[in-house]
Amino acid sequence: MDDDDRATQAQEARGQGRIGREANIRSGGAAVRYRYPAFVGVGVAASVLAALLGYAQKLPCSSGGAWNSFTGQFRDACYTDIYPLYYTEQLSAGKVPYYGHPPYSAGHPVEYPVLMGWMMEAAAWAVHSVADAYARGKDFYEVTVLMLAVCLIVGVLATAATAHREGGGAGWKAALMVALSPGLILAAYINWDLFAMALTACGLAAWAARRPWLAGVLLGLAVATKFYPLMFFGALLLLCLRAGKLREFGKAFAGALIAWLAINLPVALTATSGWAEFYAFSRSRGADWGSVWYLFENYHVPVVGNSSLGELNLFSSGAFAVACVLIGVLALAAPRRPRLPQLCFLLLASFLILNKVWSPQYVVWLVPLAVLARPRIWAYVLWQLAEVAYFLGIWGYFYYLYQPPGGGYDGISTGWYFVILAVRLLSLALLASTVVADILQPQRDRVRASGLIDDPAGGVLDQAPDRLAVTWHRLIRHPAEAVAG
Repeated sequence: MDDDDRATQAQEARGQGRIGREANIRSGGAAVRYRYPAFVGVGVAASVLAALLGYAQKLPCSSGGAWNSFTGQFRDACYTDIYPLYYTEQLSAGKVPYYGHPPYSAGHPVEYPVLMGWMMEAAAWAVHSVADAYARGKDFYEVTVLMLAVCLIVGVLATAATAHREGGGAGWKAALMVALSPGLILAAYINWDLFAMALTACGLAAWAARRPWLAGVLLGLAVATKFYPLMFFGALLLLCLRAGKLREFGKAFAGALIAWLAINLPVALTATSGWAEFYAFSRSRGADWGSVWYLFENYHVPVVGNSSLGELNLFSSGAFAVACVLIGVLALAAPRRPRLPQLCFLLLASFLILNKVWSPQYVVWLVPLAVLARPRIWAYVLWQLAEVAYFLGIWGYFYYLYQPPGGGYDGISTGWYFVILAVRLLSLALLASTVVADILQPQRDRVRASGLIDDPAGGVLDQAPDRLAVTWHRLIRHPAEAVAG
């Protein structure tokens, strides 16, 4: 039994972070009492409430028929991709994702990674016996919402389990902050992103539990659902390099590669064009709603606002590459090794700020990491307010674009939309800056403020001495025993 296990058992014996109902388990005539962690009950209850609130927010569309009114779904701010893609991606006609779809110019093949496509197929299969096409589309949405609600519960509990290692009730607090995030509730059922969020949260929880193989498998499955968890391996590599834990990183990466290949290879070999659509579609997209590049294009900013698609891809990927280099320097040169959630959050925030696409539902990716990174609470609240404003602003802007003026509500004009877009960008940049400040000044970090906690989510990185650190003047290799001394 290692020191972490002893500390955990001692904490459980004292009842810290534990509440509620006890289970009496009879074994060999002796009664064993077990108290469930507080975050379990709180997390499930808060997640169910969030799932119901998200569902209620879409009721004007799902029950009121606004989905069949192009502008009505924007007026009522209840748009979702789930319902229309059931038809446009021909799931309603019995098409299996990646197989049997026409070329993109003649139809609309599934443009998502494989595991998300299989989730769509599972929901489509569940409603295939419904005869009426309209009712079948609504049922497809209902089944998908139920599946995503389960993903929400899993993601919240996994994030809470990771935070629980901090002690002091951090687990149930994290559960509440994630589940009841206004931005997450509003965006929960726009797309299938909760599936990727749940897998990613479980992967990080497995890493925190010092199970690198399992963590890698779960993160590999997450990458097979949405591509963004791939960048977290960059965070792991940097931190494992600094701590001399490359063997554990290798296990996680190998597990991820095996899981990703197991999901992708069968489809890539048997339906190559359908499988490759996600990658081709990502390259061919221009500056889209919500991105800084879309703002640049609207105001014809020299160079970056008048670029071709090839130049846009170069600018966007180049800017993110620069951000990754800066984050890498921060990871290796900070006075104390950054915590894993901090680095993951910075990478993801940089990606979204500099990416050419920033859809409203991407807030789902960020919320668990923001909660684990523990930035300043005022910055977190400002960011959430900005996400709510953008959620309302994008649909109001669409209504303004497609509904002729004079109907009472004219939507949100172009100028106001871009003000809201800029506020959203700046609020996330401000949130990220507070995380950077916590890394540079560890005494500001709310997790490390007591001086007794290092990186509870770091798994093998927690309390590990530095083996490699970079200063502004030289590279220093630290033998573990020298650091310990």
